[in-house]
Amino acid sequence: MYIIPVCYFSKQNAFLLNFTMDSIFLKRYAHLLLNYCMELRAGHKLLVNTTTLAIPLVAELYRQCQDMGVIMEAILDWEGKNADFDKGGNVAQASYINPLYSEAMKSFEAYLVIRAPFEDSSPANTNIELHKARALANEPFHKIYFERTATRDLKRNLCQYPTAAGATLAGMSLAEYTDFIINACYLNTENPEEQWLEVRRSQQKATDLLNSCTEFRYLSPNMDIRFNTTGRKWINSDGQTNMPSGEIYTSPVEDSVEGHILFTLPSLYQGHQLNNVRLEVKEGWITAWSCDNDIDVLDKVFEIPGSRRFGEAAIGTNYRIDRLTKNILYDEKIGGTVHMAIGQSYLQAGGKNESSVHWDMISDMTRGGQIFADGRLIYENGKFLD
Repeated sequence: MYIIPVCYFSKQNAFLLNFTMDSIFLKRYAHLLLNYCMELRAGHKLLVNTTTLAIPLVAELYRQCQDMGVIMEAILDWEGKNADFDKGGNVAQASYINPLYSEAMKSFEAYLVIRAPFEDSSPANTNIELHKARALANEPFHKIYFERTATRDLKRNLCQYPTAAGATLAGMSLAEYTDFIINACYLNTENPEEQWLEVRRSQQKATDLLNSCTEFRYLSPNMDIRFNTTGRKWINSDGQTNMPSGEIYTSPVEDSVEGHILFTLPSLYQGHQLNNVRLEVKEGWITAWSCDNDIDVLDKVFEIPGSRRFGEAAIGTNYRIDRLTKNILYDEKIGGTVHMAIGQSYLQAGGKNESSVHWDMISDMTRGGQIFADGRLIYENGKFLD
């Protein structure tokens, strides 16, 4: 069993938190990520991007990579780094690109991001101007990333490591949050990979149905939005790009989206939580927006090129994720929801919109929600119809 010391500091004091995670789950997690999610082989190069809180998982990944013959490198953020950047950084610093990251985008076979957030007492102080400069500098590598991941020339995965900050955001104790992650990833089963293969099989029927149609309508008391998918593809998300997964997604024809939508779940953007984001769309162009708070965040985001078109429409299918965690990796998969993303499209789905933004926003469908495909009702109250 690993005993992981994690230090957290507040304005008043500092204390040590002993977080325990059985080594068997770390071994299963690492094995699943390397072998199922990214399908790595001897000679492949992997870049891991995370924080120092995830070192136990990083160490297990490295051990298994050595046995596999995989070359692994890591970029580790530390506590306070982002706060110092927001407070004292300048545009030149924001525009600098880590050469290890740039090389990985160009030539590595795999890229793994492990979310392991530190406690942050002041997320509202995020310096949006600096982040815009960073996004601008990253645009060439962002483009390479989407082109290479579209063909799995670059195999990428996004996953979560349990930390106190993530648990607090989700409204759980650290023990509860750890169990939640373990369960959502099937790490409490003898063979997690077989479970994800079953997810793939079980979602394929709905994926095939969606791909047989082109005209779609999301309808609920909170939305009435239509879009077309001619020349586009619905994709069965089975854990190979996100762990956990459980969604079916596409990139709608950019100028086909029409209507209005209220995203009933909180939308998080660079530390800001926006409640009840409302969008109006005409001929694929977002013409009006509002929310209950921090409207200036929306105003700034919609200044970014490509952000006023939709890059994704999706349906959450993971009913093991049964609560809001305020973490988009999990929340967009909640069974009985739909989500749409403004900005960057998915090339693998046939999307053409380009942007430095890809912001997923979620709405509940369990209370009167319906999906129509080519005029036929195929989904109601959070479930596909048989």
